[in-house]
Amino acid sequence: MATVIQNNGMKPLSNGNSLVHHQIQNINGFEHVNMLNDNEKPQLTQPKDEQCEVKSEQNETEQITEIIEEPEIDIVINNVVCSFSVRCHLNLREIALSGSNVEYRKENGMVTMKLRRPYTTASIWSSGKITCTGATSEDAARQAARRFARCLQKLGFNVRFNNYRVVNVLGTCSMPFSIRISSFSERHREADYEPELHPGVTYKLKSPKATLKIFSTGSVTVTAPSVADVQAAIEYIFPLVYEFRKERTKEEKEALAKKKLRQFGEMALPNNEEMDAVSETEEVEESWD
Repeated sequence: MATVIQNNGMKPLSNGNSLVHHQIQNINGFEHVNMLNDNEKPQLTQPKDEQCEVKSEQNETEQITEIIEEPEIDIVINNVVCSFSVRCHLNLREIALSGSNVEYRKENGMVTMKLRRPYTTASIWSSGKITCTGATSEDAARQAARRFARCLQKLGFNVRFNNYRVVNVLGTCSMPFSIRISSFSERHREADYEPELHPGVTYKLKSPKATLKIFSTGSVTVTAPSVADVQAAIEYIFPLVYEFRKERTKEEKEALAKKKLRQFGEMALPNNEEMDAVSETEEVEESWD
C-alpha cells in the first residue's frame, strides 16, 4: 500500500513518465488521397502532424485516467538527521580558515560545513560532536557523515568515527482523498486539533514512535526515528483517516494527475543536458569534497 522512496523522492509511473514523441516532417498539403468508387467522393486523410497531436493527446488522457483510477501512496523521505562523534577536540577557528565550504558561527560556537554529493550540511562543535542534516536516505546520511569525518582528518585532526546514529527522519505523503479533519479529531482522543494555531491535526503514536501532521487536503507529514517507522506510521494511520475521507471531484483529480505528470517529466534530463550539467560541476567538485 505504501512505498518508501529515498533516492530522489519520486516514483516513476507504471506506464512511463513521458509522452510518446514522433519525428514529424514538414508536410505541405495532404499526404495521401484514397480514391473510392465512382459514386463516392475521394476522402482525404489527415496530415501526419495532426495525427501525432491527436495521438499525444490520447496518450496524455490515458495516463491521467490511469493515475485517477489507480492512486498510489508514495512516501517521500525529505530529510534524515544523524549525529556522530570524532572523539577529539576540534579547533573551530582552524577549520574555518583552512577548510572549504565552511561558515564560522561564533555566536553559536560552531562551524557549518557543506557537501554537494550527497547534498548535506554538518554542524560541528569544538567538543567533537557533529550533526548532519539534508540527506534523503539512511545510506546517504551515513555516507555524508563519513565524508565529513574524512574532511576533518585531512585538516590534521586525529579523527575517529564513533557513536553514529540516525536521530530523526522526516517523510511526507499525499492520500488519494481529502480528509474531514474536524470529525477525525473528535473521534480520536490522540489527535490534537487547534485550528487557531495550526491548520493540521497532530497525531502522536507510541508504537511505532512517530508524530504525524494530518491536513484536510490529504497531505500527511511524519516525523520518526527511522525510515521503517515512517512507513509503519503511514500504514497505521491510513485505515483511520480512510473512514473520514472526502472524495475529490473529477476536476481536482485531473489537476492532481497533471501535476504528477509534470513532476515526473521534469525528473529525467536528456543525455546532452545531463552531460553539460556534469561538466559544469567537475571544476568545483574537489572543493566540495
